[in-house]
Amino acid sequence: MSSSCIIVEDLAVAAEYLKKCCEKSGQVEVKAHFTTVKEAVQYLNEHTIDLVFLDVEMPGENGFDLLDQIAYSPNVILTTSKTEYAYNAFEYNVTDFLKKPFTYQRFLEAIKKASNTSAQPTRGSIDDHIFIKTNGKLVRLQNEDILYIESLGDYVNFVSGDKKFITHNTIKSLETKINQQVFMKVHRSYIVNIKKVDNIRENALFIRGTEIPISKAHKAEVISRINIL
Repeated sequence: MSSSCIIVEDLAVAAEYLKKCCEKSGQVEVKAHFTTVKEAVQYLNEHTIDLVFLDVEMPGENGFDLLDQIAYSPNVILTTSKTEYAYNAFEYNVTDFLKKPFTYQRFLEAIKKASNTSAQPTRGSIDDHIFIKTNGKLVRLQNEDILYIESLGDYVNFVSGDKKFITHNTIKSLETKINQQVFMKVHRSYIVNIKKVDNIRENALFIRGTEIPISKAHKAEVISRINIL
């Protein structure tokens, strides 16, 4: 049974070579090819794919940005001509690192590694912590320390006590990654730690004096999650 994959590569020649390798192997079926990270992220958040061949250097973007924005963890094989990205590959726990130009035999070794594992859903429902990438490093945040998460466009702000951690991500992407028993989306721009809510008034809730709006679409769920005597 073949694995499904997508190719994220802006160079036509490199993408075509990957397609031919996949076809020749008979083990990997190419579902789509994207030349931008934005298009690939949209596709991955709407489809479940086993494997992603990801070029690191894209026009105006970085392939690692894609890994910060998708709602699950497919196998990822990085393709790049620069070895300095190897450390980042380790941080993101990618399946393999193909240095361009690579041979068909090296390609086979990489997909063999991928075949030994499968795409994993995020573990937000069971983890008591998360790791976020901020200021070039991975920072561990305990769920119990996070007050709320605020959207800043293409970035999000994790508010933890008197500290703030900003990372490249979106509220939509985080919804499926975080612990659903602890956090809840109350507005398109906010996710809150239910245990940190001090009070609710009309269409807003308060956490340590900060007013956070509650949208009409989420108000019923908010009420149902709060213990009211």
